[in-house]
Amino acid sequence: MARDTSLKKGELTDTYYYILLSLMEPKHGYLIMKAVERISKNTFSIGPASLYTSIKKLLEAELIELVEESAQKKIYIITEKGIQFLKNDIEKKREMVEAAEKIFNDRGML
Repeated sequence: MARDTSLKKGELTDTYYYILLSLMEPKHGYLIMKAVERISKNTFSIGPASLYTSIKKLLEAELIELVEESAQKKIYIITEKGIQFLKNDIEKKREMVEAAEKIFNDRGML
């Protein structure tokens, strides 16, 4: 699924998901990349090009906002709309896991 359409449909890619989670507190790009690695326990990483493309899309969708800008860095934070997107995505993921667990349990596989 293309990232452009996922946000319009209210869906988050893994990249968007981790960026939004990392921005519960204000951060600049490098700290976002490091936070994503920490949050994902080093199972997911975002390179600079992907990060800044995603930031642009998240800004356009008003899921994050620029809170401070200097010559060296820009600092972003999640918006209320972004928090709601994240909550909805977490609930959707929870339902997906529950459905999968039920299928596995019904077959004695878990």
